[in-house]
Amino acid sequence: MIPKSKIDEIVNIARVEEVVGDYVTLKKRGATMIGLCPFHNEKTPSFNVSPVKGIYKCFGCGKAGNAVNFIMEVEHLNYIQSLKHLAEKYNIEWPEQQATSEEIEAEKERSNNRESLQIINNFAEHYFADILENDEEGRTVGLSYFEERGFRPETIKKFKLGFSKESWDHFATTAIKNGFNIELLKKSGLIKESEQGKIFDAYRGRVMFTIHSLSGKPIAFAGRFLKKDPKSPKYVNSPETDLYHKSNELYGLYFAKQAISKIGYVYLVEGYTDVISLHQSGIENVVASSGTSLTENQIKLIKRFSDNVCVLYDGDAAGIKASLRGIDMLLEGGLNVKVVSFPEGEDPDSYAQKLGAVEFGLYLEENKKDFILFKTSLLIEDAGNDPVKRAQLIREIVESIAKVPDAIKRSGFIKESAKILKADEQLLINETNKILRTKNTQPKNNIAEVAVEKDYREELKEILDLQLHDHQERDIVRLIIEHGNKNMEGYKNAAHYILHELHEHDIEIDHPVIAEIINEVAIQLEQNDLNIQHFVNHTNNLITTFIATIMSNQHEVSPNWEKKYDIIMDEQGANYLADIESAITRLKLKHIEKSILQNQEDFNKAITDDDVETLQKIHKHLTDERQHLTHKIGTVIIK
Repeated sequence: MIPKSKIDEIVNIARVEEVVGDYVTLKKRGATMIGLCPFHNEKTPSFNVSPVKGIYKCFGCGKAGNAVNFIMEVEHLNYIQSLKHLAEKYNIEWPEQQATSEEIEAEKERSNNRESLQIINNFAEHYFADILENDEEGRTVGLSYFEERGFRPETIKKFKLGFSKESWDHFATTAIKNGFNIELLKKSGLIKESEQGKIFDAYRGRVMFTIHSLSGKPIAFAGRFLKKDPKSPKYVNSPETDLYHKSNELYGLYFAKQAISKIGYVYLVEGYTDVISLHQSGIENVVASSGTSLTENQIKLIKRFSDNVCVLYDGDAAGIKASLRGIDMLLEGGLNVKVVSFPEGEDPDSYAQKLGAVEFGLYLEENKKDFILFKTSLLIEDAGNDPVKRAQLIREIVESIAKVPDAIKRSGFIKESAKILKADEQLLINETNKILRTKNTQPKNNIAEVAVEKDYREELKEILDLQLHDHQERDIVRLIIEHGNKNMEGYKNAAHYILHELHEHDIEIDHPVIAEIINEVAIQLEQNDLNIQHFVNHTNNLITTFIATIMSNQHEVSPNWEKKYDIIMDEQGANYLADIESAITRLKLKHIEKSILQNQEDFNKAITDDDVETLQKIHKHLTDERQHLTHKIGTVIIK
């Protein structure tokens, strides 16, 4: 566990405007700062940062929180990882977690290995880039190849492209001279040892692609051979290490993650050069599976950033058909899948180069198709009028449809596929249900869990949707946060009065987040004074986001109004006593309405005359109380 004192140290030092400022260009406007939201596309700034309150809020997409929340959202990290990120930014020492001596030693060894491998990879990345730029062989062979592919100098530097000399052991010799351990160099996969014990470079004569972690660190390499040699593989890739697990990584995600978060979907391609070409064409929300079949962990990784995937296929019909079954995993992972195919003989890299940035972007937008409908149209050409092939086609389509977790989407795909196939819709429904029944009787695998897995962002969407309902409870929290420490005659403060009224009238809070806040306010008041900053920097992200939302004001009253228009504005919060009374009365009304409905249900179930008489008296009391309260605030409408 991370000590509470350490969490407090980090959140107290982290300035929200400094943290956000690393990602967003902010301009000062009154007491707040504004900029373009990093989480969705917008032309007019709606992203607000309040240095005084220590919060951010986007009035376009609704995202809100403090510095820790921001890092969680923008870097897609969990709470502890985000704290560690901020600790590194502000040079705060990160604490060792409590563990057994054996666990500590094992973790130290793993940590030392990871750090050593990371240092080696940092060195290798710089070495390969330096050879490409400054070595004669690197420029003649490697740089020429990249330039022939149409890669500009800034693109080559951005993706840390490089070259490994054809020399037997140039890299190995250089690395050893720089003090690197031979065993760790072998473990990294950068050098190898022959049966005779001779050390040699693993990537001789290859152009080099660096594979980066989500935080941008070099964790692996891929080397492409430029000569035609049947004895040599086209690509040599880093082995599995403490830093790199191929099934967990997507090439280019470090460069794509912000664009994916902003645009809301990701392009999935096959190779390294496809990613690089699309970036150069201005399309940055693109990643590659690095020439391997998609894995469950890669699909989970995609889902962390977006539910929407567009797969870009090479213009090779045979290749498309061979990979169709693998793409079904994306559907099973709960992702919305579209596809774009290219003309025969073209791939995303070549076609982007041919069309140019603008036309290529238009081509992608105009040629997106739902994966299942694309698959149906593609396979129907082969089936023709052959009844056996058509039966097999229907089975294949139905298998894909059955992988879609959402029943409404499945229904839509069945309807559209039936039209294309000119088949009975009920037949497709029956076949889909057969597969689903079989699937439901089998143990669930990991990928099925992806479809229903929720992270805190999805939970926020459900649990914090308080704009249209629960506004009475929301107002109570708002008033506690804004005025809780102000004076209230006969009570410790305004927050104490509000909680007394809730308790006195047996008002239960329905919303779980608000209920937790109210409970913590009560504990604080028993122990000491109300600490609002505790909720701004709460370890529960639901609370932090909710508090940031209700603390945010979209519109500020300009101090120039009084001079310009002779309008005298009351000081904000000057009428807090009246606001509190009104909010409590409305919450009491909501509570009365619930009691009336419950009493009516009990009345309908009443058996004895005594029960009926008692419930009628209760109803009379409740309706009288409702009339009194509605008269008090001048309304008869309760939601």
